[in-house]
Amino acid sequence: MGAAHDSVDAVVVGAGPNGLAAAVTLARAGLAVEVYERASTVGGGARTAQTTLPGYLHDLGSAVHPMALASPFFREFGIESRVEFVVPDVSYAHVLGSDSVGVAWRSLDETVDGLGRDGRAWRSLLGPLSANPDALLATIGDTLVRVPAHPVTLARFGLRALEHGSPAWNLRFREPPARAMLAGLAAHASGRMPHPVRAGAGLMLGALAHARGWPIPIGGSQSISDALAAELLAHGGSIHLDSEVRDVRELPAARALLLDVSAPIAARIAGARLSPGSRRRLERVRFGNASFRLDLATNSPIPWRDERLTRAGTVHLGGTQAQIAASERATSGARGTLPPHPFVLLSQPSLFDPTRAPSGMHTVWAYTHVPGGSSVDASEQIIATIEAAAPGFRDTIVARHSRTAQQLELENPSLVGGDITGGVNDLRQTIARPSLFDPWRVGDGVYLASSSATPGPGVNGLAGWRAALAALRREFGLPGPALGPE
Repeated sequence: MGAAHDSVDAVVVGAGPNGLAAAVTLARAGLAVEVYERASTVGGGARTAQTTLPGYLHDLGSAVHPMALASPFFREFGIESRVEFVVPDVSYAHVLGSDSVGVAWRSLDETVDGLGRDGRAWRSLLGPLSANPDALLATIGDTLVRVPAHPVTLARFGLRALEHGSPAWNLRFREPPARAMLAGLAAHASGRMPHPVRAGAGLMLGALAHARGWPIPIGGSQSISDALAAELLAHGGSIHLDSEVRDVRELPAARALLLDVSAPIAARIAGARLSPGSRRRLERVRFGNASFRLDLATNSPIPWRDERLTRAGTVHLGGTQAQIAASERATSGARGTLPPHPFVLLSQPSLFDPTRAPSGMHTVWAYTHVPGGSSVDASEQIIATIEAAAPGFRDTIVARHSRTAQQLELENPSLVGGDITGGVNDLRQTIARPSLFDPWRVGDGVYLASSSATPGPGVNGLAGWRAALAALRREFGLPGPALGPE
């Protein structure tokens, strides 16, 4: 894709959302950029393919994108003018049991009304954060070692994360639904709870649910990646597919090397261009819980007991707060196991996007957390969990395709042990990801541009964008370019 350059200013390894964000930023600044991608398509964690049957489009990584309309990079890029999104009325719903469901409407007022006695507490927790999502993302989407541009937002966010990441996480709410809804949000970050980093991730997702909603891209997540790739090609960049890079010496000489790969793979590729200390820091990044993915083709919508679930872009099936915490605790650590009732994250994109399946048919995207490196097939546990909330669901399935944690890593070695977060989300690896100061620059002219770098996981382009801005400033003496449509 695109002709190779005679002279290259920057090379990007990895064409996931972060790598493409980095490449677009560099190319829009007027540099000659080449991207090398191991897979046969661009996208990394934002790809879409027909995994079950012809005509059924399944997202291979992320399916719902809470940060797509809020990420500073995507807003600068003008993503809404390049990709069509649908934003469900219900951002997410949480199934506690057969007769108990918590609903997070995009409208904060509707959510508050539905939470009864806990409505006022929900508003006091998430209202101030959802009122200014741009300030929130500017605060947590950059290195924490700086004078904050929005100190009040940072203080509000930090105090709430400390509260809900501690044993005090039960004090604000009195009823099970609100507690379970917050625990389900925190479980997106995967790992033991309560924990301040996972609480912070959950609060960010919860705030965006009411601020701009959780959008679903028409045509699948591939639409986001294709838009980024098209912009890169339009500005003279090149993309080399089916091109696995094992060593920097396989690449053309360039003043800047940006790596959209996991930290240990970055250490291996960059090799002698890293100092011993930097190489050790990358190699020591720790990885946590993994994911098991299940794609299902069905002949009808999921027959939920509660009709409101059909309006939700994302459904959490995890039970109560205590049950979610127990499930996450069971899968964590070297001796982790798959619990009998796992926490399941699910979306049925075809309810909102008819391009995903043949007429009258549907796709289901689901995953659960498993121990790192697991070879366990959790398909039956996931299907049984859905069936409990939607009797008759099993009979609607016409095809399935699953991937264990081990298979995820085989497909994409950057998913170490099947961990989709770029490294476990603990305090140390959140504050120093992978280092405290200038977290993207890892060597002379070498930059880490993946979710192993600040600000971490998510289809938001921020790590790649920040790495590219750092490279422009340090290697080329250039400011960041305008990225919006011309």
